[in-house]
Amino acid sequence: MGADYYIADTENGDHIDDPSEDSLFMLLTDLNIADNTFVTINPADEEATWYASVSLLDEGTYEVENRDARRREHELSVQTDRNQIARDLTIWLARRHYPGRPATRSTRDF
Repeated sequence: MGADYYIADTENGDHIDDPSEDSLFMLLTDLNIADNTFVTINPADEEATWYASVSLLDEGTYEVENRDARRREHELSVQTDRNQIARDLTIWLARRHYPGRPATRSTRDF
């Protein structure tokens, strides 16, 4: 069974369908300068127009890029805290458009 929403892949071939915040943190923790320098997150639906990536830089920091052409969003930053990166990615991913999937409910629906 494939991913319902998004797919995370690393340079060394690690692959996770619909990763949780904890899974994203583990992927980031496993990055290294020698042979595994980045994680990409792409939608499961190939027609979606967004992606995210995290690259480990030489000085031990992370370049984080989020792009959503549909919403005309593009964010690029350099960060150091893997916990915060995983948390921010999880929130950003939850806000993406997933064709054929139920729309996100607002907090006032609870």
